[in-house]
Amino acid sequence: MTGFATRQVHARSTGRDDAGRATGAVDVVPSDSAPSARVVPRATPVYLTAGFEFEEWEQAAGHFGAGEGFAYTRTGNPTTAAVEQRIAALEGGTDALFLASGQAAVTVALLGLVEAGQRVLAASSIYEGTRGLLLENLPRLGIEADFVDDAADPAAWERAIRPETRVLFLESIPNARNDLPDLAAVADVAHAHGLVLVVDNTLATPYLLRPIEHGADVVVHSASKFLAGHGSVLGGVVVDSGTFDPRAAGALYPHLVAPSRTGGPSVADRHGGNARLAYLRETVAPRFGPTPSPLNAFLVGQGIETLSLRVARQSAAALEVARWLAFRPEVASVDYSGLDSSPSHALAKRYLPDGQGSVFTFTLHGGAAAARALVEAVQVFTHMTHIGDVRSLVLHPASTSHVLRTPAERAAAGVHPGTLRLSVGIEDLPDLLADLDRGLRSADEAARNAAAGTPDANSTPRKETP
Repeated sequence: MTGFATRQVHARSTGRDDAGRATGAVDVVPSDSAPSARVVPRATPVYLTAGFEFEEWEQAAGHFGAGEGFAYTRTGNPTTAAVEQRIAALEGGTDALFLASGQAAVTVALLGLVEAGQRVLAASSIYEGTRGLLLENLPRLGIEADFVDDAADPAAWERAIRPETRVLFLESIPNARNDLPDLAAVADVAHAHGLVLVVDNTLATPYLLRPIEHGADVVVHSASKFLAGHGSVLGGVVVDSGTFDPRAAGALYPHLVAPSRTGGPSVADRHGGNARLAYLRETVAPRFGPTPSPLNAFLVGQGIETLSLRVARQSAAALEVARWLAFRPEVASVDYSGLDSSPSHALAKRYLPDGQGSVFTFTLHGGAAAARALVEAVQVFTHMTHIGDVRSLVLHPASTSHVLRTPAERAAAGVHPGTLRLSVGIEDLPDLLADLDRGLRSADEAARNAAAGTPDANSTPRKETP
């Protein structure tokens, strides 16, 4: 099974995982009319339970001693395990850990690699929640962050590495400026120093890009977005490449190679190349507690089965929308790597040949008044803070996601008063363009009114009939 669409439906969807843990098989209780049987449902069952009964004394000891089987959903669940295996297979990793949200995935991944006195080196163009984590939360734990403005320049990463740096962090498609990094080049820089490269692959998804193939060590996702696809559940995932080398990296990550506090074997002794992910599963996630609901895991798993269909359609539509916007007189600029005019277009052709994603920004000449008018006029695009939905979405970053940045910081991030972020869904392209045309006409009217000093007719929401 080599095709992506085949893998997204079938990968690892067996009754038992690689460790022999049940993931789908169900024992049928015998009756007078039916003998005892063991059946394997075709769809992954939802094990909506806090814990699991031990059938024998040795089974409990085996779980707590060697991690065998399932005991408590905070430390593992068959439904969640099945989804973890499928995502790991799609990303080309050896193991995955499903968590309660994308933010939990980023936090857990980083806390498994850095400690007080150490540093994270990140691209400047990253999701605002992650940026806040690096600037406000982790410093309270003694972990500081540095930033690289040009993520496509390996020399910039090289110059910013300090002796205390332990992690390089970036997004495969930055949210939502689309200034792509050179993944392979950054991976080479990280590995030359023995450091881990963590890539947030939420916007690209493994259908468009698999960072591990380009040298990434750890991949994270907000599974709430494209993996789920339907905008109804939260989830996050950490995927590991399985390439941890105790000899090469043990000095930088001693917690992975040191004996346990009772003198037992180290995480690396027990799990080899999967030591990073095993440490997250055994030590970080269960103690900090971002446990996902098995129902959420199930729904994300259902979404994954149509991932390639949705992302291919969304990316193709986004390219057409971006091209259309680029020729509109109301639009000052479009930041989408699929356009020939994008500074990241050469990298997009190299890393994203099957599509450049469906989330991007564009900026209106008319500033905030024009942006507001467009948002209040559109009817197909939904005004909300989310991406990766089957529905098309629009948001004004300057007054929402980036509101806590200074004006200078927003400008440096490509967020201007007239900037809007689009997440293109699966609706028919003519309907999307007609809706944006409606919005742009309202934006132009608002800009003209603002320039003339007349009252803004869009100060209250106005909806036109389609």
